[in-house]
Amino acid sequence: MKTLKDKIVAEGKVLSDTVLKVDSFLNHQIDPQLMKEIGEEFASRFQNAGVTKIITIESSGIAPATMAGLLLNVPVVFARKRKSLTLSENLYTAKVHSFTKKETNEISISGDFIQQDDVVLIIDDFLANGQAVLGLLDMIEQAEANLAGVGIVIEKGFQTGGQLIRDRGIQVESLAIIDSLQNGQVEFAEENSN
Repeated sequence: MKTLKDKIVAEGKVLSDTVLKVDSFLNHQIDPQLMKEIGEEFASRFQNAGVTKIITIESSGIAPATMAGLLLNVPVVFARKRKSLTLSENLYTAKVHSFTKKETNEISISGDFIQQDDVVLIIDDFLANGQAVLGLLDMIEQAEANLAGVGIVIEKGFQTGGQLIRDRGIQVESLAIIDSLQNGQVEFAEENSN
């Protein structure tokens, strides 16, 4: 997705060979026009998948997931990272380790919002080691729901997560795949240059 790649090059900050900071448009401040275009792209790629729900993890996946949900006309459910007094029963839970934040969170979704007859699309901001997606997959399996696929805004193709998920036979649609962050430069995968 050219608009996204252009934004990454213009505003992304390479902090190390594995960390890309995109807080000016995705992870802190949100560019609504870009999110609209991202939602349109995900909706286009999954329009025939029979999606009935979209799930993501708070908080950076919420904006792209919401835009895709708007265009696919389906609800968006986000897994919470923190316990709540109002979210205490009938929960699907999974542990997710963040290598960037160096912490493990127990994420949870109410069983009221994901059922056995749902066809669920996972959308998230980044795919690196695959832990967030694996946690969401675990909860979809607990609910005995069906998986439509996985939509990722930015995939770090040089890390193992994308291959780990694809090796399970799961459709992964990444809008920008980064091959390298070496020497402070963003290099994109050539095969996904739409």
